[in-house]
Amino acid sequence: MGLFVDMDPEEMMSGMEGNLDDPDLEAELAAITGDAPAGRAKPKGRSPLPMEDIAKMAEECMKDLNEEDDDDDVDDDDDLLVASTAQSAPSAPKDALEALEQRRAKYAEASAQAKAAGDDRKARMHDRIAKQYQSAIRAHKAGKPVNFDELPVPPGFPPIPGQKAEGAEEGFIAALEAANKLASTDAAEEEDDDDDDKGEEVGSPSYVTLPFPCRSASKGKRGMGEKQLFCCLMVDSVRDPAAQQLEFLENRKKQFMKAALQAKQKNDMEQAKNLLRTAKGFDPMIEATRSGKSVDISTVPSPPGDEEDDFILVHHSDVQLSQKAEEVYSQLAKMLRDQHEKCLTHSKQFTHLGNVAETTKFEKMAEDCKKSMEVLKLAQAQGLPPPKHHFEEKSFRTVRIFPDLSGTDMVVHIVRGMNLPAPNGVQSNDLDAYIKFDFPFPSSEQPQRHKTTVVKNTNSPEYNQSFTLTINRNHRGFRRLVASKGFKLDLLHKGGFLRCDKPIGSALVKLDKLEAQSEIREIVEVMDGRKHTGGRVEVKVQLREPLSGQDIQTSKERWLVGHFPRHT
Repeated sequence: MGLFVDMDPEEMMSGMEGNLDDPDLEAELAAITGDAPAGRAKPKGRSPLPMEDIAKMAEECMKDLNEEDDDDDVDDDDDLLVASTAQSAPSAPKDALEALEQRRAKYAEASAQAKAAGDDRKARMHDRIAKQYQSAIRAHKAGKPVNFDELPVPPGFPPIPGQKAEGAEEGFIAALEAANKLASTDAAEEEDDDDDDKGEEVGSPSYVTLPFPCRSASKGKRGMGEKQLFCCLMVDSVRDPAAQQLEFLENRKKQFMKAALQAKQKNDMEQAKNLLRTAKGFDPMIEATRSGKSVDISTVPSPPGDEEDDFILVHHSDVQLSQKAEEVYSQLAKMLRDQHEKCLTHSKQFTHLGNVAETTKFEKMAEDCKKSMEVLKLAQAQGLPPPKHHFEEKSFRTVRIFPDLSGTDMVVHIVRGMNLPAPNGVQSNDLDAYIKFDFPFPSSEQPQRHKTTVVKNTNSPEYNQSFTLTINRNHRGFRRLVASKGFKLDLLHKGGFLRCDKPIGSALVKLDKLEAQSEIREIVEVMDGRKHTGGRVEVKVQLREPLSGQDIQTSKERWLVGHFPRHT
């Protein structure tokens, strides 16, 4: 965004210094959101960076920083590149020490090859660099600081973990990203101008050709470096998981930044401060992803909540809609809200499972639903007829999970009793029933005991009470309890003053389905010994996720697709 908009972070975040603790967060908010300052008129359109300027940037990046240095041809040396044609680039090092060892070995190999070819000058040069790396390795092992910027980098080698890329490399990457953003912006503008609603073909990559010379990673001949090569940047819909995770984290951080700016514009400084701090918390995860480390996205905060008052609805006094049109608008709005809620629910579930691709997919669908709701409100306020729409049958393959539960929780939810039998001497409408149970874990001698409240004067009591039990998913005793035993519910009638409680019956709840399901719902029969009483109890049992595998749910939804008008 910084290539397209002239941003002034100091002016944009002015007024927050007295309330926010960290001024750096304000500058970063302005840099990421790309919003214009509050006191300036926002330009109607972005002015893309000309391709000539991108070419100049790339050419500057290609120049050697110090052409007079004796080692100026290290990156172009045949001895360093000879192995590139036979084998792929070296594997990414796990730490700085391994990276130093890889590079030292490469220069030592190049020195030996130069000696064999009779080129003493190159042999001495590579040998000197290998000794530099040897000294750096000794210093690193001794815990002394090492200036990695002074060490030459063999072509094709990944950066040292924990270190930033060289200035020239950073500039080149920035130029490619600039072209990528430029292409994305142009594509978005063309899509907005297109009248038909046909989408792009899924899986078709797009290519952007950049008219500037690019270094080759492997040269077969010396003269090949003099030829002008063209870099072709491919933006494919199928990317590696690390790139997807990085994009997911950066987009989530940007959402919090924008929410912080909106809170600031509403003079809610406390909320803005909290959102900025949350956004700042993404930095360690982003850095870890860039360095090749895995990040548990189940710990990532959910997107900031949507606020109903962030959309300004302008009512026109001279506009009137028929009662039928109002009903259609109301139904469409309700369907879009339901779809938006479903998308957010599925997104949270996949977030806790660490599935970046599915999380991003449902977040995008939720954002589309939100935009459709806003356009629908605007069309209704302007008195336009309800937009054309149709329904599609969508199949969703989701994984059921209860993210509010921990791995050591099991929730027993006693819903209700139905047609419970009354003990001798008690009428059905005088039954005061309650349910108690002992869960025999960690042992039958030390069970976890719970009971419901008493519901009076009915034989079909509604309880709707939940009890959280502590479990150990990997304990053999618990797995045996789930597989074969279950637990028993005891139903009793509450006795009066100086009278004991009378038993009604018992019901057995089996748990074997928890092996493959995160929730089971059973209606169990109430037994009096071996005698059937006709009474029943509805019970639900929940785990965070199944004991074995995932609880995959396939559902079909009638999905609203509207041909909503576009407003500028």
